[in-house]
Amino acid sequence: MFRRRRPLLRTAAVGGVAYAAGHHGGKKSAEQQQTDAQQNQQIADVQNQQAAQQQQPPPPVYQQPPPPPPQAAPPATPTGLTDVGIAQLKQLGALHESGVLTDAEFGAAKQKILGI
Repeated sequence: MFRRRRPLLRTAAVGGVAYAAGHHGGKKSAEQQQTDAQQNQQIADVQNQQAAQQQQPPPPVYQQPPPPPPQAAPPATPTGLTDVGIAQLKQLGALHESGVLTDAEFGAAKQKILGI
């Protein structure tokens, strides 16, 4: 009797192993399909974002208007003299006319005020 059971045991063992392998393979296949579907969805999302970015026109480039032409400066005194400088020159002229300053002294002082 023991001999008759062996083939049944062998068949049951082989069938059990085959079932386990098939079940594991099926589970693995379902997981792989789910992973593939997620990856495909991510790729499609990235492609849609890129397409949307390419369809948008570039932001406008605004150019600044040219600067206004320089306005004429108020009439400047020769060599950019200030009121103080003009007053000093008038004082020197008065001193020179009165004879307090010589021609050389007047010329030197005038050049100093003018910055020459």
